[in-house]
Order: sequence, then C-alpha cells, then structure tokens
Amino acid sequence: MSILDFSTASAKDRKSLIAKARKATDMLKALSHEGRLLILCLIADAEKSVSEIEEAMGMPQASVSQQLARLRLDGIVTARRDGRSIYYSIASPDAARIIAMLHDMLRGKAQQAPRRRH
Repeated sequence: MSILDFSTASAKDRKSLIAKARKATDMLKALSHEGRLLILCLIADAEKSVSEIEEAMGMPQASVSQQLARLRLDGIVTARRDGRSIYYSIASPDAARIIAMLHDMLRGKAQQAPRRRH
C-alpha cells in the first residue's frame, strides 16, 4: 500500500501503515543523536568491539556503552560476545541502508536532489 492510497485504504491497511511509520520514527529518533550516528557509521562496514569504538570515538567506555545500549534496545544493532569482547554490528537491512546514506552525507558524498523548475 502506498501512502497515497491511505485515504482509501481499509482500516487494517491503515493500522499497518501507521505501525510501520511508528517503527520508522523510532529508528529516526535513535539516529538523531550525533554520538549514536557516528558509532553506527563506524560499524557500517564491519562489526567492531566496544574497545575499538571507544578508541575511534575518543569517548569513555561508559558513554559508548550507554549509546550502544540504546541502539540495541531500539533493534538497530546486535551484539556478539567473543571471550571478553563484545562486538557490535548493524542489525537490519533497513537500518543499514539508512546508515549508509547518512554515512555518505557525512563523508560529503551525498547526491544533490535535482532542482525543480517552476
């Protein structure tokens, strides 16, 4: 169902679209923190351990752990334990696509939207 069909959609389809919109807004809220966004960009290409993230971010372990806990709670990252180390990676393809686009923006590689002529 397209958002354009919302006004003519059944109550069940509307409920489904609203639930999907809520899920998307929850993800966007989690991404709206600069620390979390930078952490996600760090792990976008490959999983990283907490200590690798701490070092790259120049943040104390407590701060990194707090941000990772929020991202894990929101289902954006997943954790894998290997001995004493915990490794984080992006949890879903949807999150990975959004993060890749934002990562490109941060690196200055975002494509400009075409200008409309009036």
